[in-house]
Amino acid sequence: MRAKPRVAVHKLTSCDGCQLAFLNLGERLLALADRVELVHFAEAGPVSPEAEVDVAFVEGGVSTPEEIERLRVVRGRARFLVAIGACAVAGGVQALRNHADGRQWLAAVYPQPAHVRALDTVAPVAAHAKVDLALSGCPVDKREVLAALASLLLGATPAVAQDKVCLECKRRGLVCVTVAHGLPCMGPVTRGGCGALCPSLGRDCYGCFGPADLPNGAALARCSAALGLAPEAVRRRFLSVAGAPAAFVAAAGAAEEGERG
Repeated sequence: MRAKPRVAVHKLTSCDGCQLAFLNLGERLLALADRVELVHFAEAGPVSPEAEVDVAFVEGGVSTPEEIERLRVVRGRARFLVAIGACAVAGGVQALRNHADGRQWLAAVYPQPAHVRALDTVAPVAAHAKVDLALSGCPVDKREVLAALASLLLGATPAVAQDKVCLECKRRGLVCVTVAHGLPCMGPVTRGGCGALCPSLGRDCYGCFGPADLPNGAALARCSAALGLAPEAVRRRFLSVAGAPAAFVAAAGAAEEGERG
């Protein structure tokens, strides 16, 4: 009898939200468990962090020396490594400290910060290990995870959405929140895959899926400023949930240049 493909779900520095996206699959998670062997998934029960697997999903950014070592072990024992969620793909919310004095933050939070082993900056998984596939989002979209896993196990290259959130709005027949309500939406520069969740609820996209292909962040920064956002507020929109992808960092810099100009 052919052995089932082995799958692991690992956690680094994160809120567990992407693991919860797995658990929110409900009955589909049970069906998945019939097709694969979940050998490590602490949130769901099985614990075997050093097991050899076909696919290893990794949630979270890298923020401690211990996580670098753990990630190297995971990479060495997985056929495919998939980074899931904004933290794993681009550093996520905790990467905000990359733009500040992290030691001051530690001193403000912990009574004995010298005992806290933390890296000076938070990095995405790809900074320390080869990543075969990156699925962003805060949290990751569970449908993308299932589709990617199915493709990998069939030996095919997973198809990852590359359209912008704006196109998802158009497909769903949603009214543009910028045009109709004057909200500074990140949809024009953000990769789709979420189904335009936030605009469907009448609020602006906040960019959690990271930059789409060829994003014109500088133009969006100018548009956001024209809608009344202060330069620092524009900068925060690009450097918040998604973390620090290069395209959004460049757009944040453009906002700062606009303020000085």
